[in-house]
Amino acid sequence: MRALYVGRFQPFHKGHLHNVTAILEENDELLIAVGSAQYSHTVKDPFTCGERIEMIRRAVDDPHMIIVPIPDLNIHGLWVSHLCNLTPRFDRVYSNDPLTVRLFTEAGYEVTSLPLYKREIYTATKIREKIIQEEPWENDVPAKVATFIKKIQGDQRLRDLAQNNR
Repeated sequence: MRALYVGRFQPFHKGHLHNVTAILEENDELLIAVGSAQYSHTVKDPFTCGERIEMIRRAVDDPHMIIVPIPDLNIHGLWVSHLCNLTPRFDRVYSNDPLTVRLFTEAGYEVTSLPLYKREIYTATKIREKIIQEEPWENDVPAKVATFIKKIQGDQRLRDLAQNNR
C-alpha cells in the first residue's frame, strides 16, 4: 500500500519525523505532499518548497518515500482532485487536520488519524516562534534539519521577516 501524508513542514520537526516513521512501518511506500508549495519568505511560510523537501530528505533516508510539491488551489471542493492530478496513486491518507480529513473522506479515501506526538513541544508554529525569539529550538527538529536551517541562514531569514512585520 502507498500512503499519503500532507503537510506544510515549516519546518519539518520531530513530530513529523515520528509520523513518517510510523506511516512507513504500516505501508509499503509513503507519498509526502508538501502543501502550500508556492509560498515562502513569510513568517507563516519562511522556507521554500525546495528547502522543505531537502529538510525531509535529510531527516528521512528511505527509498520508499516520494515527495511531491502541491501548490494551494484555494478551492476546497477541487483540492483533492488537484492533489491527485499532481501525485502518483495512493491508497490511504494520514492526517489530523479536520479539513483534510473531511475532504479526503468525502472523496472516498480511507483516512487515518495520527497520534499527536508531544504536541506541546513539536508544532511548527511554536518552533518558528522560538526561532524568532532566539530561544533554543534546535532540539525540536531532527539534527540534520537544524544544521540545514542554519546553513541556509533560515533562522536569520525568519527573524528578519518577523522584524519587517512589526
